[in-house]
Amino acid sequence: MALSSPRIQRFLLTKFHSRSTSKTSHRSSFAITSRSRCCSAIAIDAPSSLTDVAAVFDGHGGFSSVQFLRDELYKEILVALQGGVLLGGKDLKAIKEALQQAFVEVDTRLLTWLEMNGEEDESGATATAIFIGEDKLLVSHVGDSSVVLCRSGKAEVLTSPHRPYGSNKSSLEEIKRIREAGGWIVNGRICGDIAVSRAFGDLRFKTKKNEMLRKGVEEGRWSEKFISRVQLNSDFIVARPDIYQANLGSDAEFILLASDGLWDYMSSSEAVSFVRDQLRQHGNIQLACEALAQAALDQGTQDNVSIVIADLGKTDWQNLPLQQQNVIYELVQAFATIGIVSLGIWFTSQFSF
Repeated sequence: MALSSPRIQRFLLTKFHSRSTSKTSHRSSFAITSRSRCCSAIAIDAPSSLTDVAAVFDGHGGFSSVQFLRDELYKEILVALQGGVLLGGKDLKAIKEALQQAFVEVDTRLLTWLEMNGEEDESGATATAIFIGEDKLLVSHVGDSSVVLCRSGKAEVLTSPHRPYGSNKSSLEEIKRIREAGGWIVNGRICGDIAVSRAFGDLRFKTKKNEMLRKGVEEGRWSEKFISRVQLNSDFIVARPDIYQANLGSDAEFILLASDGLWDYMSSSEAVSFVRDQLRQHGNIQLACEALAQAALDQGTQDNVSIVIADLGKTDWQNLPLQQQNVIYELVQAFATIGIVSLGIWFTSQFSF
């Protein structure tokens, strides 16, 4: 497999905006957002045997970091993967190390660039990239966006969000890492500030932690006595990605990558069902992508929403049976509900006076 040169899509508008990509004209696509209420939708049609690349960058604290990633991350990935040659092999360990190196290297360059700007830039950004081959999917993931694979109508969540709260394995590992680095967590936020534990940029939690502590004292967020007990051992926020791999067999229908603005208001199963229903109606993956983004806005999300949907070209949407695989389950569920209600009525009648 080989990675072709990128065609970058820019999504820096504060209103709903969408554009379509196809396998013949766009070989890589990037959706970009920063922390204002906006919405982006982009679709990738039927990937070919060459690897398609797409990513979502979700910015916070300004646009600088997300703009830097838009321009630089793909280049570093291209070099690390030897132009895509590594993706053609079966050495997952080598691919994983290459992607981790690329992400960390870009973050190091970003931090230097932010410091050289001379301004107090507190911007940061999460990044989740997907690499779609003919029979496999690779994900390189930093932050709280999520990747979901629709397989025979079922949602298969491939990533875990990097957050400093929660009781799942990923969250507990992040909490442990942050505390060992010398950080602390208040109300699910690192130092009471940010609710994502892996990201690019965010100087104050990396190279400028001492300055962050002093500023906290000046602002009355904590005391001199408190910071005298803080031992800074490592960065509180890191850009080291988790790498995931999934096989794309004949049952794989589409891949859905979206920022947390979608997942905070819609479950993975709901999103997959929504997209499948859309595709049954018209078979247009771009329209389905835009409709899903609009549905998130209609749900009342106050966060930005970025969505990438890759149709794997293995499903005849126009002739797909209407939820055939769920008919038996729904009938059983319906009869069970009727039975419970009937039993409740019987009990009520027995104990009524």
